[in-house]
This record gives sequence, structure tokens and C-alpha cells, in this order.
Amino acid sequence: MKSFNFFLLPAFFFITSFISLNDFLSEQKKFERVRTAYKEKGTFIEEQLKKSNIRIGELQILITVYKEEQELEIYVKNRSDKSYKKLLTYKICESSGVLGPKRRKGDYQVPEGFYYIDRFNPASSFYLSLGINYPNKSDRIKSSAKDLGGDIFIHGECVTIGCMPMTNDKIKEIYLYAIQARQNGQNQIPVNIYPFRMTDENFKKYESKYKDDKALIGFWTNLKTGYDKFFKDKLTMKVTVLENGDYRFN
Repeated sequence: MKSFNFFLLPAFFFITSFISLNDFLSEQKKFERVRTAYKEKGTFIEEQLKKSNIRIGELQILITVYKEEQELEIYVKNRSDKSYKKLLTYKICESSGVLGPKRRKGDYQVPEGFYYIDRFNPASSFYLSLGINYPNKSDRIKSSAKDLGGDIFIHGECVTIGCMPMTNDKIKEIYLYAIQARQNGQNQIPVNIYPFRMTDENFKKYESKYKDDKALIGFWTNLKTGYDKFFKDKLTMKVTVLENGDYRFN
């Protein structure tokens, strides 16, 4: 879903990697919505991290999304920790499309695959928004469409055509976790988007339901490899893309 008319904004609205780590937080706080988020949610964020023995100055995060369940989970760790732990689960308040990957512009689909946050928009038409790097290399290889679309966000305002919308209350929290992780040097915050919780039992159910779509089952089998690898020990995964567009996990 297109989040705001970005091309009409001054260049400084794009708070991305060109800003030094030392300046990122202060640049974000120049925006009223970010200041409001810290005022309303700052104490809550620190309390939640403290419960999980996470130091705010060491925070690193990973986001998982489950389309069927309409849930978004935040996993956290200290920079010095090896493994992540689940912090909170958020309800995605609206959805569009069906199960299966996004392969073209205008298909209303939420992507499926392994992405990362590549944009912070503190002045979005959808309150606050975090952009993901769709289409990624896998999407470009596996799609035959001339235009794959783009502008996929985790955002507020609870409306969507292909994004992952939250209420404005909850996007404040998610946005602050992401800001702090970026401030702490996490340049690529993983966003792993699954069609459903890919447990063995659940996978068998959907494999049977979609048995006539061999390509889709093959794609999901590849995603499940990454799902199983992460949830085995919750370590950071290095995700690369093979020549056929499949993901490889190290």
C-alpha cells in the first residue's frame, strides 16, 4: 500500500541509513509523532525490555508476521546475546489478499518471505510507518510481472491494501523498538513474513488444502526451512537468495 506521497516530501523526511548512528534518534525526535510516541510509550518500552533482561542501549530486534493469524511478533536480544527471545505479540488490525506471495503490482497481496526494514517515515499519511525492502531479490527472480509494485509498510491507521496495519496506539510501540535498534547499530532489522505459523502440524493442514498448487507448496516448503531454523534456537540467520529465487539460510 502506498504510504504517503513520498515524492512531495522534502529529502529530510527520508530518515534512512545516510544519517549517522549518533544522529538517528535525535533526527527522529524532531518529528512531533515520534516525540508523542516517546512521551506516551517510552516508560512502557523500557519496562517491557527490563522484564526480559534487555538493556535499551543494547537492543536488537527481529519481527515475524503471520498472515493467516494476523499477528506480528517482536523478538529481542542484547547485542552481546546469541539468541532472541519473544517480547510481545501484536494484532494486525486489517488484511488484504489471500495466502501466497506478492508477485505483481495491484494484486492486494501481503508479501511472504524474508525482508528487512529499509525506511523510517515519521510523517506518514498512516501515522508512523516502517518500510520493508519488497520486492527483494527472490521476488524479482520468481515473478514474471513487469511491475512488482512496492511501498509495503508496517504502519498505523488500521487500513491496508497489501501492508501490515496496526492501530496508531500499537504502531507507536513498534516504531520505538525499531528506532532504538537502529540507533544501536542494527542497520537491517529482519522482517520475516510467513503465510501462517509453520509448525509441522499446521504445514500439513495447508499442504493438503493447497495440494493442487505445487509451485505454492514448493515456495512454502522453502519458507518453512527458514522458519524451522530460526525457531530451533532463535539465532540470527544469514539469508541469501539462490539463482532460482529460493532462500538459503546459514
